[in-house]
Amino acid sequence: MRRFLLYAHTGREAALTALTAIVTEMRHHDVRGVLIDEQVDEILSGDLADADLRSLLTGGAVDVLDSVSAADAVELAIVLGGDGTILRALEVVREADVPVHGVNLGHVGFLAESEVADLAFTVRRLLAGEYVIEPRSALDVRVFDADDRLLATHWALNEASLEKADRQKMLLVVIEIDGRPVSSFGCDGVLLSTSTGSTAYAFSAGGPVVWPEVDALVVVPLAAHALFARPLVLGRSSQAAVEISPENRDLGVLTLDGRRVEEIRPGMRLEATLSEQSVRLVRLHRTPFADRLVEKFELPVEGWRGRGPGAA
Repeated sequence: MRRFLLYAHTGREAALTALTAIVTEMRHHDVRGVLIDEQVDEILSGDLADADLRSLLTGGAVDVLDSVSAADAVELAIVLGGDGTILRALEVVREADVPVHGVNLGHVGFLAESEVADLAFTVRRLLAGEYVIEPRSALDVRVFDADDRLLATHWALNEASLEKADRQKMLLVVIEIDGRPVSSFGCDGVLLSTSTGSTAYAFSAGGPVVWPEVDALVVVPLAAHALFARPLVLGRSSQAAVEISPENRDLGVLTLDGRRVEEIRPGMRLEATLSEQSVRLVRLHRTPFADRLVEKFELPVEGWRGRGPGAA
């Protein structure tokens, strides 16, 4: 039997209502829904799930598995929530290379494509395989101590952000590109972003908007006290590194996709490259990224007189 992973924002009633509708629709097509045991526990221990959903979850209508088993058992994941929920789901399925389709229940979300109002239509198209896969580059990040010993490895779809732990202090950093020093300065932090993340934190920090198909690594200083601290856009073959000066008296904080956090001490070093393993997003429509940009940011386009692509 075919199996789809269902991953929901368990703290939103709209997501749980949509979850009930999806499980019911999938059962009509003899496709099995799979949920992660931790999410089921959260739903059943809360007070947002109605009687229908509780009956589906406890009555054998879905398979309840641990995260590793769930990722290995499914062909596709449907995520109900905003970009944050999609990022959490990707942590579960990335190693198994499971493609993900997001149903938007958030606000300004670039990762989700479908809207909850079109849920039945969306599920039928996904079950029929009427979609395309859009690969997105991710970051590989390595953390070294002051003696260049590898301490940790991480990945991120949007960004890795190094920031000061004490708001009253500055981080003293040296930026290195492809093994060569580029600049050193005091700052609030440094963002290492993918093209996908260019419309997230990096955008708010003044970085450029990079089209998703551009295989880029973007370096964005945060409130740097320097004459030259512009965002840098690197290619796939490049490596960006940030060395935290031993002169720092305070700690830094490394945050991956706004979720995973690691303490960074003076003298440590971060290295970032684009990962060889992409994240796979499921798209039902080939909507131009420019249209998505206008829609999500509500950009003014009045007065446009263009003829569109392909016009003679």
